[in-house]
Amino acid sequence: MKQNFTVRHGALDGVEAFLSVARHRNFRKAAAELGVTPSAISQAVRTLEARIGAALFTRTTRSVGLTEAGERFFSRARPAFEELIAASEVARGIGQRPAGLLRLSVPPAVVPTLLEPMIASFCQAYPEIELEIVASGEFADLAAEGFDAGIRMGDLIAPDMVAVRLTTPFPMVVVGSPDYLRQRTTPQHIEDLRHHACLRLRRSNGSVAPWRFAKGNKAIEAIVSGPLIAHDYPALLGAAIQGVGLAQVPSPIAEAPIADGRLQALLGRFAVTTPGVFLYYPERHQVLPKLRAFIDHIRQPGGVDASSKRAGKRRQG
Repeated sequence: MKQNFTVRHGALDGVEAFLSVARHRNFRKAAAELGVTPSAISQAVRTLEARIGAALFTRTTRSVGLTEAGERFFSRARPAFEELIAASEVARGIGQRPAGLLRLSVPPAVVPTLLEPMIASFCQAYPEIELEIVASGEFADLAAEGFDAGIRMGDLIAPDMVAVRLTTPFPMVVVGSPDYLRQRTTPQHIEDLRHHACLRLRRSNGSVAPWRFAKGNKAIEAIVSGPLIAHDYPALLGAAIQGVGLAQVPSPIAEAPIADGRLQALLGRFAVTTPGVFLYYPERHQVLPKLRAFIDHIRQPGGVDASSKRAGKRRQG
């Protein structure tokens, strides 16, 4: 059943003072423990009693005792206050050392090419961090969906995000399998794609992405058609390897099948260069240590290129 809760301003005011007096049965000892004056402790307790509407202590010149209301309040407030302190310590620990759950939203293509080579070393270096990688072609709302950071191609990152470079710029390459190319005339010009089965990517906003090229200093978008529309580059790459058609994909994921002959690169002189892949996160005054540890780890020698910069500004290659 749904409950309605009312947050009262200052509901915890005086509770720590009350608990200290109740433990010591002495206002002066409580004041010494908390580093304040006895009059400040007395005032805090009086304010708490007024707010609750019941006397919590019986006071004489020689002793301090708990009333029945005080006993009941003490039995419930003490464990609750100790749990609150413990929760504060846990939160402070996460804020001061690399620990806790680190959630990353990433496109499927970057998992084998960028993340898999470093996952083991990162987990070994930071055993108190739980790394969760959510691979999806959909753009996530980092704050609303509880992600600490995301990974995307640089030209797709919003300008209000802080971006950390993970790769150098790379071209988008058109690839086709030898079996497919034996049945068709190999394209030599962008216009030749009209006679080919071109595999396409559906963006997270629902639109189908055109193929992009560069002709001299001119950017060209080619509207192509074909038998397959997929939501991520690995699916397009796999279909191209199977001979379904031509695909335009980021060059890093095509390097291995091109090198072993499963694919052939085409139209290289028209390839457009992208800014590369970046890790990004909302701009904040303080980056939590768990995310800072991840960023520092990927910047280590032997890791991926990681020069930090703001998305939307000029990125250096």
